[in-house]
Amino acid sequence: MDPITYDEFKKMELIVGKIISIENHPDADKLFVIQVDLGAETRQIVAGLRPYYTPERLLGRSVVIVANLAPAKLRGIFSNGMLLAAQDGANVVVLSPETDVAPGSRVS
Repeated sequence: MDPITYDEFKKMELIVGKIISIENHPDADKLFVIQVDLGAETRQIVAGLRPYYTPERLLGRSVVIVANLAPAKLRGIFSNGMLLAAQDGANVVVLSPETDVAPGSRVS
């Protein structure tokens, strides 16, 4: 990957949100449809986490999202952001703050 400048990095709006509901995507075996509380608003995010997480493990969890990513339609359902996760081979781990912070808190 090509390096980016700090000014390019600053364009990303990374925000902590709290997962308030999660459902299986009706047309995709690997996708969840997730509602995330961002403090000032609730966002719908479609994430490919079904092979790695149960809804119970994610519900109520604080997560980091890219809030200013252009909306995308995934298998017919709009996703308004991206939930961040790390992948190490077969392991996928959702990125979360070490301790609880208010939904809408900025990541810097």
